[in-house]
Amino acid sequence: MTASRAALWYGGLVCLLFALIPTLTFPNPPLDVVEGFAWGRELQLGYTKHPPMQAWLLELSYHLTGGHYFGGYWLSALCAALGYLMIWTLSKRLGLSGWQAFWAIALTSVTFYFTLPLPEFNPNILQIPVWAGMILLFHRALEKGHWLDWVALGALAAFGLYTKYFVLLLIGAIGLYTLVFGDARRHLASAGPWLAALVCAALLVPHILWLLDTDLLTFRYAASRSNPPESFLDHILNPLSFLAAQIGNHAGPFLVVLAGLGWTGVKTFRTTRRQSVQSLAAHGDRFLLWFAFVPLVVVLVSSAVSGNEFEHMWGTPMFVLSGIAAVRFLALPGSLPFPRRALAAAIAIQAIFLGVIFGQAVLEPYWKQKQTRMHYPGKAVAAELAAIWKSETGSDLAYVAGDMWSAAHITLYAPGRPSMFYLHDRDVSPWIDVADVQARGLMVVWRGDRQQPPSEFLRLYPGAVRDGHKVFAYQTPGEIPDVTINWLIIPPGDVATEPE
Repeated sequence: MTASRAALWYGGLVCLLFALIPTLTFPNPPLDVVEGFAWGRELQLGYTKHPPMQAWLLELSYHLTGGHYFGGYWLSALCAALGYLMIWTLSKRLGLSGWQAFWAIALTSVTFYFTLPLPEFNPNILQIPVWAGMILLFHRALEKGHWLDWVALGALAAFGLYTKYFVLLLIGAIGLYTLVFGDARRHLASAGPWLAALVCAALLVPHILWLLDTDLLTFRYAASRSNPPESFLDHILNPLSFLAAQIGNHAGPFLVVLAGLGWTGVKTFRTTRRQSVQSLAAHGDRFLLWFAFVPLVVVLVSSAVSGNEFEHMWGTPMFVLSGIAAVRFLALPGSLPFPRRALAAAIAIQAIFLGVIFGQAVLEPYWKQKQTRMHYPGKAVAAELAAIWKSETGSDLAYVAGDMWSAAHITLYAPGRPSMFYLHDRDVSPWIDVADVQARGLMVVWRGDRQQPPSEFLRLYPGAVRDGHKVFAYQTPGEIPDVTINWLIIPPGDVATEPE
């Protein structure tokens, strides 16, 4: 079998299984997917937490699948597949052989972010092909200087910024590389880089206008969720925590290499590696090292200087070059005495994580006596509340207010897909037409056995108590406790617009 065919079979089968297993076994989608569907239903240029691309793609998948939620799992698999394709292409451009490119894909595939988190399609997952694609296009643009590569780089950068602002880190790394190294800096005398910047800026104009119109909503939300340092120790511990998490993320590749080395390979590794490295052309080592490590260094320095704690999952797209770097600088697979053992280890790791995903959906409820999002009765809740609203008011439910988890499921499953008035707060729900809500009424929803709604609703409706409640069983024959859903019907004309 050729290396390209092996890469296609391995990468394709892994992606297929990570889409197929949750499609067949998950009774309810993960939080980020439910949230994305709620945002996407509104088709805005931005949302409370993120730019709009993840929500747009989820909404597209909803229509392509005839109103089902499993499209999110296939979007994640597609992101991984595109990432593998770009890793293969970049590996070959950097002078690696076909089998080295295969191992770059195999090692990348067992990093943690490409396994267990994959079914939860979110902006972190969507950044995987964005980062890999931008690095690939930048390499092509530097080597060939074609204006089409620069235009494509600018367009993909804009796509990335519509996904998550974290892509600014990669854009900064690209800009700094261009300034630092003479062979890249010479392109500044051509139209290419400026064309890329112009394309990116032009495509971002609609989102920038939305940001200005909403008083920088996503930035304000990010600021409200930041974790400032509590002491000087945080300037040391927070970057170390982030670094430790990223090292742990690479436990899979480490085990695969160790399996391929065996005790024999460990003893002779230094000599074998030296011979293998000498036989390789050192194409693009500077480029590879820069984009494999500079973004990580910037995050660590930023955390050390500010003392802020960075979310570990933000590292998801930062390590798309880990497999290539391991192959290049560990001289793989030439330094592995037992490559078949290494491949078996990679397959075993994938099987373990796929088994965990299956177990979470099918087996976990039999021993976990705790409510889980995966088994939440979202569809039953939505159908019941929509029917209650229609019975009480004679009209279809058009607006629902509540916390993200409670309200977003109704937006996803209820007939007509009512709009989510998130937290009954116009500031974080800029798509809401208050006059239309006033004309059509509103249902407030919350979970738990509480007669009064949460405080953010009580400030609008002092003294309010629930109009009704119902207990719903989770979607499993296991012992997960039931959930109590409460509702408050605000008829047309009585919807509050300002706190009393």
